[in-house]
Amino acid sequence: MKAASQSPAAVLPAHPLSALAQWVVFGLDAGRYAIPLSVVQRVVRAAQVTPLPLAPSVVIGAIDIEGRVLPVFNVRRRFRLPERDIDPGDHFLIANTARGTVALVIDMAHGVLECPDATTVDAAMIATDIGPISGVLVLRDGLVLIHDLDRFLSPDEARALEDAMNREPSHADQEPV
Repeated sequence: MKAASQSPAAVLPAHPLSALAQWVVFGLDAGRYAIPLSVVQRVVRAAQVTPLPLAPSVVIGAIDIEGRVLPVFNVRRRFRLPERDIDPGDHFLIANTARGTVALVIDMAHGVLECPDATTVDAAMIATDIGPISGVLVLRDGLVLIHDLDRFLSPDEARALEDAMNREPSHADQEPV
């Protein structure tokens, strides 16, 4: 599917042709995904994740980044990719959402991509509902799925995560000294 063959309604967002969109592209297995550069804080090496009791299944736990406790999202689980343990070579992509800052477990960051908006196809032109995918970047070497972090969690999952993050640890949650 080529962006040039799409109707004008298929192209996101509607900016002048000279406009460039900036994306951070990351990999999970052989797949490539992107999120807008404007929401990315940074990419850091993976570290140990502390489990969060009562968090939704796509949240594997929390990490401490400079005194901020951030939920860690398992993107593999959301996209139904094979599960695997976090490897020391993996990374956390730290990004902002409408509800706060989060960490995504990624295999690797490919870098920042600048491309004309005309190479972006709206997900609605592909399928009715493909969850947190808002569109596709059409590149010469293949497709990159655009990930919408604000749609990553369902409303019920978002409430469960908020409860888990605000929950006071009980004595049963604490490890013996």
